Amino acid sequence: MIKIGIISDTHGTFDKPLEQFLGEVDEIWHAGDIGSPELADRIAAFKPLRAVYGNTDGGQTRLMFRKFEIFDCEDILVVMTHIGGYPGRYDHEALKNIKAYSPKLFVAGHSHILKVIHDKQNDLLHINPGAAGCSGIHFVRTAVRFVIDRDKIKDLEVGEWERR
Repeated sequence: MIKIGIISDTHGTFDKPLEQFLGEVDEIWHAGDIGSPELADRIAAFKPLRAVYGNTDGGQTRLMFRKFEIFDCEDILVVMTHIGGYPGRYDHEALKNIKAYSPKLFVAGHSHILKVIHDKQNDLLHINPGAAGCSGIHFVRTAVRFVIDRDKIKDLEVGEWERR
């Protein structure tokens, strides 16, 4: 059993509210637009980090991370990217990876809109944690945490904070 925290679109922000919300997780997954290599290092020093780069991440961050991460967590296959779309409206490259790997969990960011959707057609859970940072179109900062217990995803919680 492992407790996961998912964030995206931090755009350089990793502050006390995020640290408190993610304090009890075992790993942090970042779905892109991190903000800088220094911020990625800071998050990785806080908790083990898996991340992908986002469309606003610069060259150094793109050297540290890939566009797609495809990995197993417990008995769940995960595909994670930044620009992924949503069920019925997936990005072309994301859908290609979903079809090729048949993940049980698909994680994407980019939209700054928190969504958790069961994709019946592809038999997966889609999670977009929204935006944890202070830059962008959103009014509320969000993050997600949950438990993976072998082949089950459970106890999903959403953190919300005012954007200042």
